[in-house]
Amino acid sequence: MDEVRIMPILGLVFGVALGFAGAFGGGTAFVIVLVLGLVGYLAGRALAGELDLGGLFVTRNRRSR
Repeated sequence: MDEVRIMPILGLVFGVALGFAGAFGGGTAFVIVLVLGLVGYLAGRALAGELDLGGLFVTRNRRSR
């Protein structure tokens, strides 16, 4: 299956999960699902090589060069 076609389905599933979390778990559960979904999305993009997180984790040794 093409990755472009599956993205709307994944968005729908994530939206439904947020809806259930908000309806049955309240605002706190909604925020937790939202934040964890964002973290998962960023991790997936980083693992796929589409996102470079190296700039976020700059050490002192790299700055001094």
